[in-house]
Amino acid sequence: MKHNLIITFLFLFSYATFHAMAQSHADIEKVWYNTKKTAKISIYKNGNTYEGKIVWLKTPKNEEGKDKVDKHNPDRSLQQRPIFGLVLLRGFKADGNGHYSGGKIYDPENGKTYSCKMELIDSKNLDVRGYIGISLLGRTEHWTAAL
Repeated sequence: MKHNLIITFLFLFSYATFHAMAQSHADIEKVWYNTKKTAKISIYKNGNTYEGKIVWLKTPKNEEGKDKVDKHNPDRSLQQRPIFGLVLLRGFKADGNGHYSGGKIYDPENGKTYSCKMELIDSKNLDVRGYIGISLLGRTEHWTAAL
């Protein structure tokens, strides 16, 4: 009986270890829908950090039929840059077990940049938390893999 318990424990420990290792950095490197499914963001590695840029917009044109631009950016010289192709995520480092921190997220809807951390829930779900100061003062968005 004791022998079976040890074998069961070793099996469960091995499975948990394998599952954690399976959630590799490559899992985050894909295209994600934002929460509202109005944009797709491609997350990729740039040097030793991860970034993410807009690669699709549900509504790429404004009311006048022109490409949407970064009109809320506080830097006037950047207010005419296109939203399509805009880098929203910068500077993320993998902490292990699907956690990424140390990054920033830019919100083109209000022109503000926030500290950010991300957690890969599984291969199809990513929680992105933008915050000011400490992560308790923030908001979590749930992104899904764009298949």
